[in-house]
Amino acid sequence: MSSRITEVLQGKEHNYILPFLWQHGEEEAVIREEIARVHESGIGALCVEARPHPDFLGPKWWLDMDIIMDEARNRGMKVWLLDDDHFPTGHAAGKVKEAPEELQRKFLGERYIDTIGPAKGTSLLLDTLLMTGLRPTFSLRHNAKGNNKLISVVAVRRDPSSGTLLSECVDLTEFVHEGTLYWDIPEGYWRVFMISENKDGGSKEQEDYLNPLVRNSVRILLDTVYEPVYERYKDDFGKTFAGFFSDEPGFYNDKTTFDFNSKPGKQGVPLPWSNEMPALLEQALGEDYRKQLYLLWHDAGEQSDIIRYTYMNIVSRLYAEHFCGQIGDWCRARGVEYIGHVLEDNNVHARLGPGTGHFFRSLWGQDMSGIDVVLWQIVPGFDELSFRQPTGGETDSEFFHYGLAKLGVSLGHMDPKKQGRTMCEVYGAYGWTEGLKLMKWLTDHMLVRGVNHFVPHAFTQKAFPEPDCPPHMYAGGQNPQYRYYGYLNQYINRISHLISGGIHVASAAIVYHAEAEWSGNTMYFHKPVKALMQHQIDCEVIPVDVLLEAAHIQDNKLHVNLENYRCLIVPYAEALPAAMIQRLAQFAEQGLSVRFVEGLPERSSEGINVTGELSLLSAHPNVRMVALDKLADDLTADGYFEVKVEGYEPYLRNYHYTHDDLDVFMFFNESPHQIISTKIVLPVQGNVYAYHAFLNKVSRLEAAGESGARMVELVLHPYESIVLLHGPSLIDYPASLPRRAEGPILEMSGEWAVSIADADHYPQFKEWGTLTTLQNMSGPGDLPSFSGTFRYETEFEWNASCNNAFLELGEVYETAEVWINGEHAGINLCPPYRMEIAGPIRKGTNSLVIEVTNTLVKDQRDFLSSFSQQEPSGLIGPVTISQISVTEAH
Repeated sequence: MSSRITEVLQGKEHNYILPFLWQHGEEEAVIREEIARVHESGIGALCVEARPHPDFLGPKWWLDMDIIMDEARNRGMKVWLLDDDHFPTGHAAGKVKEAPEELQRKFLGERYIDTIGPAKGTSLLLDTLLMTGLRPTFSLRHNAKGNNKLISVVAVRRDPSSGTLLSECVDLTEFVHEGTLYWDIPEGYWRVFMISENKDGGSKEQEDYLNPLVRNSVRILLDTVYEPVYERYKDDFGKTFAGFFSDEPGFYNDKTTFDFNSKPGKQGVPLPWSNEMPALLEQALGEDYRKQLYLLWHDAGEQSDIIRYTYMNIVSRLYAEHFCGQIGDWCRARGVEYIGHVLEDNNVHARLGPGTGHFFRSLWGQDMSGIDVVLWQIVPGFDELSFRQPTGGETDSEFFHYGLAKLGVSLGHMDPKKQGRTMCEVYGAYGWTEGLKLMKWLTDHMLVRGVNHFVPHAFTQKAFPEPDCPPHMYAGGQNPQYRYYGYLNQYINRISHLISGGIHVASAAIVYHAEAEWSGNTMYFHKPVKALMQHQIDCEVIPVDVLLEAAHIQDNKLHVNLENYRCLIVPYAEALPAAMIQRLAQFAEQGLSVRFVEGLPERSSEGINVTGELSLLSAHPNVRMVALDKLADDLTADGYFEVKVEGYEPYLRNYHYTHDDLDVFMFFNESPHQIISTKIVLPVQGNVYAYHAFLNKVSRLEAAGESGARMVELVLHPYESIVLLHGPSLIDYPASLPRRAEGPILEMSGEWAVSIADADHYPQFKEWGTLTTLQNMSGPGDLPSFSGTFRYETEFEWNASCNNAFLELGEVYETAEVWINGEHAGINLCPPYRMEIAGPIRKGTNSLVIEVTNTLVKDQRDFLSSFSQQEPSGLIGPVTISQISVTEAH
């Protein structure tokens, strides 16, 4: 049998979970108790976060860290450390404001003055405009708080009718003397742009942050946090101490901290800057680059796009080198790993503001790929319509559902040092309405896209109720679902083990859109991802850098690291880098099938002539232009798919992963309401097995043969997933035979005795009453404010076979645990609520006990939860028992 499936079935899978452990300076007993709760829930690691700690890097902090390290050593757990005194990373525990000015944040800013000529002997007071802190009510120079540094002054002619900027531009920098511009204004309207290097600007909350474009500025973080940790725990590095975690570092150059549309072209917003930038811009644009800097804010057609592309290309590379690359190199040199994530929200992954300019570059230096899902970013059923968030904005739901995880997983697969690993910070800030049902859905959403490491948000040591971003896993024992949390963690670790250490199989690669967005009009990468995902054609997202530097064509396939793809898809881009256009022409010549969605590029990002390459692409037999709504059909017609599904199933997600002797196929129904019933054809020959991750069991499926493939019937209820296995080592495995529930034989219609217990008193129940008809227990007049466990007890008569009985609970809100005749029968965290009960059931009279546990929202009614619809509580039913038929496999 495959070593991976053997390890899982024997309970020897690795740990893939490292939850945040929030530190506030609690006492030793509290710290050790919380770590014990982490460990007993099936988790083998934790990530320490100051949230905040009152003495970060001080004596109390080190005492607490010593306790954590000692407890982790004793339990064989790994410790990760979030690398700053609070998120987002970059504050360096407040040390940046003590650093020399050249290591603090700098910005490129612009202001302009409108003038009219002819006017000889004119002067403009630039030195006053360069002063900071002045405004209409504090207008005198002595009110100024500081001075910015002049870089250039240019005058641009305006259309006298529309005011539009024209192409005529004059560099006036040489006419500035002691802060005054002396200029004989020619006839017409002129806008005079003053470009400056600014000390102030950007998000107020991040004003004392490091400059990620400056190597020695980032070094402040290393010297302040990383080096002291190394000095204290160097003997644990690579052993108990696993590494560091950066949380949402970014540029934060926009006063609107979380403007996800912040990018060049947004007027009034200063741009990230460093002392390296002038030389790099001159190298890319020529000696007169200063004359063109105003185009970073103002539109002048293609030339603006060229300048903005050049700027973004430079700053995203500097970030990658000086921030992520430097920290990653430091960690690897000392035997630990560097992980974390940046902000990806609503496409900011390719922008400025809280972004880092380029998702792949910003994380390339890390040892795992990383993403996060918090604040209702992903909500079942809202994959197209936006969802109102507690932060006040709305989600780009297509990005979050179809793009986010694909970004992360693609990076995890293509960068060798990441070893196929992608981490997701998950569950945080959904409020107490989020229970294990939604957590399991979010988990499957990630697993079926290839995410295989999880950072649950969070365990907190603060006394309940802790107001900070619930839910919390243990909550001082007040979370009534905590006792089932380990059940979900087993599920995560088992499936993560099966989709780690091997190779992902995908039919198509899709070009990442960052460079295209910097250069002009573009289509988001997740548009074609969605089109393919809804037709079960798996794909990955590849950035231009990788296609230029780490990809090759072999046997008409695109090879990147361990992955290979049968076609390359280019979302519409008005412009792409010249080298990329040339590379696409080479790929086509070498036999790769290339699809341009909605048309070819019109030009290069840099303004370099690529008409020859575009002409070659337009006529090449391996190149095709295709409409977005025809893309999936086009690929299917050419055989570019792995799994074939009967009919259109837009909510069926799939993932194919291989080991030397095992194929792993995962399927998940992402619809919150619709049952998926279809037939799928897998590209395998021989028996197909189902792996039941919660039960940790394997059963053989009925599979009909096709030429080189096997067809199986697939029925998935909302929230349900399944893992199918195939491989030579499974041929003789004594799996159970296919089993199918027939129609219900018995529906419970008797009286139910109902009792209740909150988390404090469980399992000591108090009687509530009786029900003849099951109902929502949170309705008015019942228990609308009760959070805890409802216990339902009844008896039923059973006269059919006891060998193959199947219990279905109907609607449940939300975890269910069942006993029959005092014998434990099973646990369900989410739909479908059903289980085999062949062992406990007997002929004659049977006792049935069902415990249903809701979430803390009924009791807490918190702000984060108020942005979502609230579900009922309790057992709604109908509760039925069916007979199972066993089919001899063919």
